[in-house]
Amino acid sequence: MKELIKNTFEKYNIRLNETQINQFFIYYNFLVEENEKYNLTAITKPLEVIVKHFVDSILPYKNIKENSLLIDVGTGAGFPGIPLKILRNDIKLTLLDSLQKRINFLNILIEKLNINDVLTIHARVEDFCRDNREKYDYALSRAVASVPTLSEYLLPLVKVGGYAVMYKSEKLESEIELGKKAIITLGGEIDRVEEFFLEDFNSTRKILFIKKSFHTDKKYPRPKNLPKSKPIL
Repeated sequence: MKELIKNTFEKYNIRLNETQINQFFIYYNFLVEENEKYNLTAITKPLEVIVKHFVDSILPYKNIKENSLLIDVGTGAGFPGIPLKILRNDIKLTLLDSLQKRINFLNILIEKLNINDVLTIHARVEDFCRDNREKYDYALSRAVASVPTLSEYLLPLVKVGGYAVMYKSEKLESEIELGKKAIITLGGEIDRVEEFFLEDFNSTRKILFIKKSFHTDKKYPRPKNLPKSKPIL
């Protein structure tokens, strides 16, 4: 398994040291062992977890500035935040999730991985944002939500000059068109899209970087699930 982790990352031009290989090995085993209890992922086969969760999570690592403050919104089993932290130990990471059982899983995982500067928060993003507005250099999410919805969850957390980062599939262009009004309304502007090809599964991943150019109005994010049920369009 360790050899598979090492070789798979090298295929995507990432050389892991022994500590990192061991951390991903521990991560995989704990994820699979505890998956049923916590209902974390439908993906459990070794190569699938390595590529679709671990490699996928770290794709934008070169675009993150040193010693940055990151928040992973709707982190679930720790993706993308923990793989990024394993690769980039310099970052300071907050993992936010609305389910306490996932936070319980993450707290044990963080201890097993022996990583520092990681904070876990059990809260809805709308509530957490009230006291943590415009605090982070980067707000990331792999959550399955549209660009307008994710913009309303992420941009209020990002300081001016920082970035909201969204992990997306091939259909990103139509989502960007849909999200233009929300992005502008929330103080952002589309900076760039990074494209990656995951050859093991013949799939393309696109990562959208939205730069925070202006302060977000304090009425956002709206409560009562409105970013999902009535997105800014």
